[in-house]
Amino acid sequence: MNPLLTTCPVCGEALHVTRMECDACHTAIEGRFALGRLGRLSREQLEFVELLVKNRGNINGVAGDLKVAYNTARSRLDDVVAALGYGPPAEDARPDRRAILDRLAAKEISVEDALRLLRS
Repeated sequence: MNPLLTTCPVCGEALHVTRMECDACHTAIEGRFALGRLGRLSREQLEFVELLVKNRGNINGVAGDLKVAYNTARSRLDDVVAALGYGPPAEDARPDRRAILDRLAAKEISVEDALRLLRS
């Protein structure tokens, strides 16, 4: 069985389901069915969500499975959140301490920058 496509491979617009069939009795239902919010996600985003569930919401676990940095996994999560139609986190929200420490460990920021961010 092929994975569900959620966007048109020709124009990139959203697809909808028009037929569903039971594997056991072969009853078929035709109509126009919405895929719901998850239908907005690309195949890569759906795979990310599956890993997120597998890791019980632990971004570090997802990053490990994907063999990417924590910040990369966090960015992909932000992309999923945006694709689902939820706004970005509030700008006045407290910075994620773990993300700051991960950026420091990856030498993306200096110790001084990390301390400034942690104090803010």
